Amino acid sequence: MTALPEPWRLLTIAEYEALGEDDQTRWELQEGILMMSPSPKPRHMRLGARLFSQVDEQLPDELVAVPDVDVDLQLVNAEGPATVRRPDLVVVDSSEYQRVEAEGGVLRASAVHVVVEIVSPGSRRTDYVTKRSEYAEAGISHYWIIDLTTPLSLVAFVLTDELGYVDNGEVTGEFTTNSPCPLTIRLDQLG
Repeated sequence: MTALPEPWRLLTIAEYEALGEDDQTRWELQEGILMMSPSPKPRHMRLGARLFSQVDEQLPDELVAVPDVDVDLQLVNAEGPATVRRPDLVVVDSSEYQRVEAEGGVLRASAVHVVVEIVSPGSRRTDYVTKRSEYAEAGISHYWIIDLTTPLSLVAFVLTDELGYVDNGEVTGEFTTNSPCPLTIRLDQLG
């Protein structure tokens, strides 16, 4: 990672991308402000790996599951102070994944179908309030929140034109959906 910018500067998406990779720190960009969060605990990471495995094996060729990756929410034009989130898992168009592989950059929200956040002790409000509103504004059609509290549960939000995200409550045991494709998540096998 290149040197960090002055803390008073609001970063654009290009400036964020120019920072490069940093394997030691989890960075996100919130309205141009560089935010650092602690690395997830082992249980969080293990659950994320198991979730990725379940989702990845069920996806059709036109969709790709990617864990722990930057997503430009595209809330402002390219010269504005960007918002980049790093969800625990995304399901994205294969063409967008291939674009990033070929050209570099980060995934764009316009190609993301599902974003998943696993709630950590310090992220509950951010996941349920801040990121929920950001992902809805970015037009991401499905937002899943997995809560590690026993019993492990999933809330699946679906974006509507009139109400923003709506959900049918917490699910435990097994979660099934047909959008963006048929998926079954065995929550009891994640923990």
